[in-house]
Amino acid sequence: MPQSPFRGTDPAKRAIKGQTTVTRRLDTLTNSYKVELVGPDLSPYREGTGGIPYALTFRAPEPGPHVAISAIVHGNEPCGAIALDTLLKEDVRPRRGTLSFIFVNVAAYESFDPDAPNASRWLDEDFNRLWSAQTLDGPRQSSELERARVLRPLLDEIDLLLDIHSMQHKVEPLMMAGPAPKGVALAKAVGIPRTIVVDQGHAAGPRMRDYGGFISPSSAKNALLMECGQHWEASAEPLALATAVRFLAATGAVAPDFWADRITADLAPQRVLEITHPITIETEDFHFTEKFVGMDVIADAGTVIAHDGDRPVTTPYPGCVLIMPSMRLWPGQTAVRLGRYLD
Repeated sequence: MPQSPFRGTDPAKRAIKGQTTVTRRLDTLTNSYKVELVGPDLSPYREGTGGIPYALTFRAPEPGPHVAISAIVHGNEPCGAIALDTLLKEDVRPRRGTLSFIFVNVAAYESFDPDAPNASRWLDEDFNRLWSAQTLDGPRQSSELERARVLRPLLDEIDLLLDIHSMQHKVEPLMMAGPAPKGVALAKAVGIPRTIVVDQGHAAGPRMRDYGGFISPSSAKNALLMECGQHWEASAEPLALATAVRFLAATGAVAPDFWADRITADLAPQRVLEITHPITIETEDFHFTEKFVGMDVIADAGTVIAHDGDRPVTTPYPGCVLIMPSMRLWPGQTAVRLGRYLD
């Protein structure tokens, strides 16, 4: 098993008020998958380029949009960090406009332990539920909120964002395009992966890809969130890089044929899947009726797929697709998202 180059972080130093239970639960989640990926050393990027640690921004003489790729919003998802490290080592720069590479939750990432790979998803709370003005401007304090507030001015400048993630289970990759048609259009311009998901996010709070103008149908800003397969499977690494390169080409940050001789991707016809029912857990006693891993298709409407205390969770229509069933089954979390194909 690969060994992490980083030392673990003492959990006693990581707790904030109201978050110690979250830390305990992350520490006790079972890992069913082999750890095939360990992310790179990020210390060369510590200083950043504009006063924000681990955020590097480059400007071309020719005007154009501010394009950005972010990684490790969750500390246990190394594929995006590997992709950004590759692009930076190759001195990739924009041919027009501005290009930023952002390593987001570095503190959580550096606590990664391959013997407990779920525990470093975050230190205090989920970084990808913080992106509302109410939360960012509010009084609460945490490691993730401190970092989000540092990154916020940069996010305000970005026009087009690709946020690279991965998933708990080994299942086909997904491009989360948000609720507006502009997200689907950008996902189709990127061309991978096969399935584009139209969704509103989570009840627990907005994701970074939902921040500000990214989610607004009337704004020219746009964002995608790529799920590159299971967190630590080897295939997530080349897919993250291919997605990043195709995103840069689709946004005009690099030439259309950039790295065409070294990056390959499966350009299968894409399909759009709409999330209609995000299932948010209400009780401490939530459990699925069987082991679902994602992209499970339930043939009949009214099929019981889970119980939330005494309440059965049922499929709302025939051919219901289960998206990203979670292992983090406690109140306020999204247990699963239910969807159907639009095309």
